[in-house]
Amino acid sequence: MKTSDLLKKVRQIEIKTKGLSNHIFSGEYHTAFKGKGMAFSEVREYQHGDDVRLIDWNVTARYNTPFIKIFEEEREMTVMLMVDISASGNFGSDKQFKKELATEISAVLAFSAINNNDKVGLILFTDCVEKFIPPKKGKTHILRIIRELLAFKPNGKKTDVAKGIEYFNSVIKKKSVCFILSDFISPDFKKPLSISSNKHDIIALRIYDKREEYIPKVGMIAFKDAETGKVKFIDSFDQKTRESFKKESEIEKRKLKKIFPSCGVDLIEINTKEDYVKPLINFFKSREKRR
Repeated sequence: MKTSDLLKKVRQIEIKTKGLSNHIFSGEYHTAFKGKGMAFSEVREYQHGDDVRLIDWNVTARYNTPFIKIFEEEREMTVMLMVDISASGNFGSDKQFKKELATEISAVLAFSAINNNDKVGLILFTDCVEKFIPPKKGKTHILRIIRELLAFKPNGKKTDVAKGIEYFNSVIKKKSVCFILSDFISPDFKKPLSISSNKHDIIALRIYDKREEYIPKVGMIAFKDAETGKVKFIDSFDQKTRESFKKESEIEKRKLKKIFPSCGVDLIEINTKEDYVKPLINFFKSREKRR
């Protein structure tokens, strides 16, 4: 992609996603992710009705009058975007490719995070970790993340979600919110996901295309595996072939829907044909209700 084309694309995504994060997601994001807890702010003299458990005994002894600790909610969080950039992302049968959808959603989440005064970082992965951008604040930093999502050329083609999660666990020590954007067509990743979920707040966004779930009746179709390069010809008029394909897809889907809840991870499913705004808003609202 030429530099001028890249900058134009970055600007287009910025205008669209920044508008969404400012006018639609700002309130939902803020209430869904309220911060890590309470942080010490200051002390003041004890007043009738204050919780005696909050008395600061060191300050009380120094001034010979009771003082209590005042706490404020810690607003600032670290938000990590862990994005699958394997070759399977270069597929889409309708509005856009899976990779393009993941980029837009990442941008919305990133702008929502900086509006909330949070730091945002990025991990790009395939069957290895391709790039790591440490968490920072600011619009310039977010635009860099969008540029990398649009223009980065990975070395790997396959997907290994476990590699991305293991790297995240090793570099991000502070509790954070992590959004994993992938089709999750990957070898097993349950163990590192479970370890990560015990410390961090993990949200999985499964980006998929309807054509990955069933085959239309159109005759002979050449299927090329984007990750391995293998080509397979299938007769889509054959009912058994279509049913077998659909059954395998449903088995994998059910497997994923068991893995995430068992690890304490929320799952959002978004396909390339639908508008991603509604599933995200529904997720934020469901999080708010659980708080």
